Amino acid sequence: MSQDYNNPAFKKLLVKLQEESWQLELLISGFAIFGLFSAYPTLQVASKAAQNDNNTQFTIFLFIALAACSILIFNLLLHVLLRGLWIGALGLRYVSGDIDYEKLNYGKKFSGYLKKKVGSFDRYIARLENYCSVIFAISFLLIFYVLAFALIFTIIGLIISLMIDGNDSSSVLLWIGIPLLIFMIIGMFLTFFDFLSLGLLKKKNWISKLYFPFYWVFSFITLAFLYRPLVYNFLDNKFGKRLSFLLVPVYFALLMITTLNYNHSNYFEFDENSNSFVANSYNYESELIDESDFIEDIAINSKVISEPYVKVFIVFDDYIEDELYKFNPKLKPESDDRGIKSKFIIINGNKLSDNKTLQKDYLKTFNSIYSVKIDSTHFDSEFVLGKTTKNQKGFETYIGIKNLNEGKHQMKVIRKRIKKSDTTSVLDANIPFWYYPD
Repeated sequence: MSQDYNNPAFKKLLVKLQEESWQLELLISGFAIFGLFSAYPTLQVASKAAQNDNNTQFTIFLFIALAACSILIFNLLLHVLLRGLWIGALGLRYVSGDIDYEKLNYGKKFSGYLKKKVGSFDRYIARLENYCSVIFAISFLLIFYVLAFALIFTIIGLIISLMIDGNDSSSVLLWIGIPLLIFMIIGMFLTFFDFLSLGLLKKKNWISKLYFPFYWVFSFITLAFLYRPLVYNFLDNKFGKRLSFLLVPVYFALLMITTLNYNHSNYFEFDENSNSFVANSYNYESELIDESDFIEDIAINSKVISEPYVKVFIVFDDYIEDELYKFNPKLKPESDDRGIKSKFIIINGNKLSDNKTLQKDYLKTFNSIYSVKIDSTHFDSEFVLGKTTKNQKGFETYIGIKNLNEGKHQMKVIRKRIKKSDTTSVLDANIPFWYYPD
């Protein structure tokens, strides 16, 4: 039947499905909203964890997933609200029919105005039906737009990454990469302009011939062949086109609303890093109660310490390992195996996990870079690799403090760095705590 789409019987079936599609719309919207609300908190936690692990690839992927979820939740909630209003209007029409302006007995001024602006109740129902159908269709089309942008930037990022990894500037990879990158950037801007201008580049014959190669390539990159009929169906309909453009400023307004924050003080921001005057909860493991709370950089075990020791935890990231290579060049492997790798692929190379001597040198170098002070006194520390209860990876050590006086103290983590061939020390963390032994 789907092959013979010109068959009158098939067209009759389509008309029947159109008339009954609202039931499927509500059913799909209900299940989708329930699933999205269930998945959204999990995605947020995973995104926060990826950010804290400095996992760029998963952070970008989860950002795209969260953006898609947010668009779908907003659109489908709006669809359900308007569809509910439409069903209510249908029920009211069954009870009272059309609007009888004569029975309202208003003056001529208001009667004429209302007849012109409000019009027939059936027209109102028809407009609600159009809004609901267009919003439902555009909800899933927008997800493809988000995916298209993500794919374009991913490919551009991969090209740049491959060019940076190529050591020889005259290599074939570089000579292929530069023209490809230029083609991608020009094509991206042309495709975006054509999208915003509703196909302006396709209207002039000579311009359309120049634009066609970009259009053809980007139709595959953006997976446009999956949703192109929907796009052109919107573009040839004035109502759908108008509503599509109306939603764009609405999304920007919602984005701006999410960035709003109430400023409580003229002198302090209550979420700034811990220092002599601020005790931020993200620097204390015992304060990270919610599933989405993670250590941002450096933390100790608690604000109030009653045990004769304090735990110091430094979150691991690629920057730390790169700094270790500067202080101990022999740690740098011939091939960098960091990043997303398949467990089915056996990687040959200088792997620290296979060499106990290198592991020992790795931690020795780390401990030569990082040191710990409490107030102005240096304390011996020996960091080892560890994980928190929330599976955050990093370096941890325990400092004996039984000889400290009761009261407030400052835990300071000092880091050495090489800048312009000179070694200097910087304060990486300054965390207040209170010592009251049992």
